[in-house]
Amino acid sequence: MNRLRQRFARVLERIEITLEEPLDMAALASSASCSMFHFQRQFSAFAGLSVSDYSRLLRLKRAGQQLAFRQNLPITGIAFDAGYENLESFSRAFKRTFGQSPSEFRKAADWSLWHQTYDPLIELKGSFMPEHRIAPDSVQIVEFPKTLIAVLEHKGPQAGLTASARKFIAWRKELGLSPAKSATFNILYDDPKTTAPEEFRFDFCCEVTAPVSQNAAGVVTKTIPGGPCAVLRHQGSLDFAEGKIRSLYRDWQPESGRELRDFPLFVKRLTFYPDVPEHEAEAEIFLPLR
Repeated sequence: MNRLRQRFARVLERIEITLEEPLDMAALASSASCSMFHFQRQFSAFAGLSVSDYSRLLRLKRAGQQLAFRQNLPITGIAFDAGYENLESFSRAFKRTFGQSPSEFRKAADWSLWHQTYDPLIELKGSFMPEHRIAPDSVQIVEFPKTLIAVLEHKGPQAGLTASARKFIAWRKELGLSPAKSATFNILYDDPKTTAPEEFRFDFCCEVTAPVSQNAAGVVTKTIPGGPCAVLRHQGSLDFAEGKIRSLYRDWQPESGRELRDFPLFVKRLTFYPDVPEHEAEAEIFLPLR
């Protein structure tokens, strides 16, 4: 069973990497070390949906992110990027999946059907991923500078993170604090596996040069204190960073002999989905040390 899961983890990765290309069932079957006679049935048995449906949902996911977070992109262009020949067929597929037309979703996204669709896919992919153990030489110790940040505090179920992110991005745009001008951070207060959903805390942050004024978005000023940190680079969705984070605590920190500082783990975002494919998004994970 473990060997089969490893094979199908490779299949899911290949689908993501080749999302812009037509599905190549022979290549996918080869990744799974599986005969073409059995591949699609075996994929459906593992995933609960067909290969083509899985690929379609990934393309619609990117389209939804573009609609919600990249207001400058025309809907027709998003439709073409998602593999649809015209706006009408894209709109029908999008509304059938998420209960809103693309223009309705862009104006006021209802994230409930979105999470009903994608949370199981995230869980599915996570179930294929092996227990992660980071290599000691992949961790560096750096002196992080004291950094003033503007913060939108999220408290509540993780399903609400997307709406909070959109609110924070809108506030940043109003002030001209683009990621190119203002470094982006997240502060990860709680372990999602051990924290009650209503108690889960997560900060959306960006670097600022002065305290922020009172505002309708509820953005406040905080500081990331300076000091030594273990830093580990992560590529891909932060949904799948937990394996590396656990290895930092379980493996690296005890073996390093370093003590932890009284400040939460935080992340610096370097490149962003959907500007780059989700598997290419990059971040640095910082573990504060004494």
